[in-house]
Amino acid sequence: MTRDITRRRLLRSTFKGAAVSLSMPLLDILLNDNGKAFADTGLEIPVRFGTWHWGCGMNPDRWVPESTGANWEMTPELEVLAAYRQHFSLFSGYTAPLDGRANEPHISAVWSLRTGYAPTNKEDLPDPSFDALIARAVGGGVRFRSLDMAATGGHTDSYSSAGAGAVAVPELTPLSLYTRLFGPGFRDPNSATFEPGPDIILRHSVLSAFGDERAALMRQVGAADRQKLDAYFTSVREMENQLALQLKEPAPALACTVPSGAPAESRPSTDIEVVTESHKLMVDLTVMALLCHQTKVFNMVFSPSASTLRKPGSADTHHILTHQEAVDANLGYQPESTWFAQKSLEGFAYLMKQLAAAKEGDSTLLDNTLVYAHSDTSFAKMHSLDELPVIIAGRAGGRFKTGLHIREEGAPVTKTALTAMHAMNVRAGSFGKGSLEVSQSISDVLA
Repeated sequence: MTRDITRRRLLRSTFKGAAVSLSMPLLDILLNDNGKAFADTGLEIPVRFGTWHWGCGMNPDRWVPESTGANWEMTPELEVLAAYRQHFSLFSGYTAPLDGRANEPHISAVWSLRTGYAPTNKEDLPDPSFDALIARAVGGGVRFRSLDMAATGGHTDSYSSAGAGAVAVPELTPLSLYTRLFGPGFRDPNSATFEPGPDIILRHSVLSAFGDERAALMRQVGAADRQKLDAYFTSVREMENQLALQLKEPAPALACTVPSGAPAESRPSTDIEVVTESHKLMVDLTVMALLCHQTKVFNMVFSPSASTLRKPGSADTHHILTHQEAVDANLGYQPESTWFAQKSLEGFAYLMKQLAAAKEGDSTLLDNTLVYAHSDTSFAKMHSLDELPVIIAGRAGGRFKTGLHIREEGAPVTKTALTAMHAMNVRAGSFGKGSLEVSQSISDVLA
């Protein structure tokens, strides 16, 4: 079989007297025999990781299946995910023990899960979140170690932390996400030519000039300030690494198709219809970013912990309804609040759909990704810390088993986070503090 066809080869022609070119799709000839690596480069298809968060939980009685293992029954609130049940595993029974500390509503559980520590506020986050630990381990070699997005457009709608109280700042609109990914600084990995821009060279030189000053400052301050400075300088080092990568010709990203244009400018909104549309556009851009090797890790917030989602023309948010709406005596649940929870899960279904539709060799982007989806509580009316909902989708390149329901009554929810880390080949011996500390992952879902 001939191998003179490469992803960098373009279809060339003329149009109205001008030279035009068209990049080719990912053809079978560009892959090795087992479809796991690209034949003309030897590059393996990378494994990616993502988190997906929705606020104000669910109704445990309508969420948790009675049976476990592979033959669990689809429950009313999981029905919106029925088409993808073989693409995810469900985890139930997990809790966030606080070791005597007060339950800080919409804070304790979500940060217990993410960091293994229950803070009193976002400034009280001494350790990195588990997604940041994964990003440190697998997020190198690309422009962005991780991407953070908030479909509701809230500046504080983020659950990724580098530690020392540093919480990631999310992109708030599809346009801002597009500009960051594919605007100035983007280099098409499949372009036939490469020439780093002078602006990249200048920015890299300026940042590099501060190396000695950084080292001197670290020697002058105390331990607490060193921790804060380390978190700050980590972000600076990541920027330096991004610029260094842009000075080199990028490796081909054979499944990459660069977006043809930017999305329309929009204003952040908590209107559920606007949020849903923004989320779809952000998902589509994230899929392109993963295929174009711009990042390997992403964090998507569909709605924040105290969910601000609302119906058009209404001032009552999802969060307000969870506390003010009565439980319907006939239905046995809060119908308006539950409607928002269902609309949220439809967003997660869209993410799985788009990842599954993106082909990479004989697999899909979803096969080569692990997505950890969770909320900040179970029954939001009571700010429940028990029965925390966790769904993990994708197969992490064959390292994770899907289609299962795993139940561990009363086990710390950090066990699911450690399992995700181990599925991503992160060598973590333990995760969490106090009663949240775990040292064993869930072996039933690890391949």
